[in-house]
Amino acid sequence: MRKLSKKSRVTAAVAGVALVAVGGGAAYAYWTTTGSGSGAATNSAGGGTVTLHATFAGGLAPGNSVPVSYTADNSTTSSTVVGTLSADVTTNVAGCLPAWFEVTAVTTNSPVAAGATGTSVGSGVLKFNDAAVNQDACKSAIVTVTVGSL
Repeated sequence: MRKLSKKSRVTAAVAGVALVAVGGGAAYAYWTTTGSGSGAATNSAGGGTVTLHATFAGGLAPGNSVPVSYTADNSTTSSTVVGTLSADVTTNVAGCLPAWFEVTAVTTNSPVAAGATGTSVGSGVLKFNDAAVNQDACKSAIVTVTVGSL
């Protein structure tokens, strides 16, 4: 085997150091540690209100009844539940008495998704009671069912 000259040995040593330096990227040093942290954000205020609608056919006459459909629109960013419905009748004619009408509203905790419109939340019946008095004041009257949620 031939002996390396001093210059060759220096060159070999520099090449070896360079090779270790280039390949040294594969070796990692690290420290161990412990830590903790947290994060927080405010939830939606929720709540808000839904808009309730009552829909029924016109043409009522004394002694007749029509089905009523109740729907809800939820413009909030949170889903909600519509609980018990309440409904009342009014008319646009003073002589057409709301007491001559009966309306029911049946529902059981109906979920309404965020941003939903027209979600069914219940049903009922609107009845024009046949009273023992002249009810002509109700001819062509506008009957309004106002619905609320408890």
